[in-house]
Amino acid sequence: MINMGKIRIGNVELEGNLILAPMAGVTDLPFRILCKEQGADLVYTEMISAKGIYYHNKNTEKLWEIAEKERPAALQLFGSEPELMADMAAQIEGRNFDILDINMGCPVPKVVNNGEGSALMKNPELAGRIVKCISRRIGKPVTVKFRKGFHENHVNAVDFAKRMEDSGAAAVAVHGRTREEYYNGRADWGIIAEVKRAVSIPVFASGDIFTVQDAALCEKETGCDGLMLARGARGNPWLFHQIKAWQESGIYEEKPEFEEVLAMILRHGRMLMDFKGELMGMREMRKHVAWYTAGYRNSAAIRRRVNEVESYEGLCALCEDAGRQCGL
Repeated sequence: MINMGKIRIGNVELEGNLILAPMAGVTDLPFRILCKEQGADLVYTEMISAKGIYYHNKNTEKLWEIAEKERPAALQLFGSEPELMADMAAQIEGRNFDILDINMGCPVPKVVNNGEGSALMKNPELAGRIVKCISRRIGKPVTVKFRKGFHENHVNAVDFAKRMEDSGAAAVAVHGRTREEYYNGRADWGIIAEVKRAVSIPVFASGDIFTVQDAALCEKETGCDGLMLARGARGNPWLFHQIKAWQESGIYEEKPEFEEVLAMILRHGRMLMDFKGELMGMREMRKHVAWYTAGYRNSAAIRRRVNEVESYEGLCALCEDAGRQCGL
């Protein structure tokens, strides 16, 4: 069985070591709640722009809305200007989050080209100033999520982690790929092990945790304090419960029956509709339905049909037809 001890991040104590990674367009409030119910010990918001807060971007409100029942929760901020980021962190500190995470791993071109996200791995001095400025301005713990390096000729995760710790970070999360790799190939868990040996703050491992077996092997190979689930949790919030079951009793749980998957789709759809409105919620459910049904019988037909769904009634009809075709 894998490690399941409590983790302390500054003044925040986690009951276990399973973490939902921040994912743009995925980890909104409804999905975080579903993962929390299944056993996530810490959940992250989607990344929020410090400049977006400064300019009062109307889309920011939904991104930082956090329900009491999903806490402890981390709000993830991104930017590249230390003073501006510290000002915005201080401005929002009173909101309903427990940990402020700084994104230094996003590989998306429009973020990197602004000198933000994983571009900061090329400028460790600036990255350190960002963390130092923010950690001095707010009382909540500051953490950092970053990658193995920017590219294979620029692998600096270990030194970067040390700098983050020295600058005031209370924990770090490391994705075992470079920026140039995006999500291709296999994550390098070895670099995470090196980071763990180099710092005294908690280290979360990210990359290629799709099954209970992956989780067990990742913990063994890295010695990490926490397991950060990202793509493995899309369409599969049950993964947290499955890993918890293994941690507590050594039992490998089977994947959910299709009937349970359909029930989760309908619940998720209802929550998204209530949170974002029916049309927006149903359009966002299209990708979730594709993830939920992957690997199940008739999933290709469901994925085709869901792209036409624009109402909750339509989602219900789709699930009813899918269930009937499977003899439910």
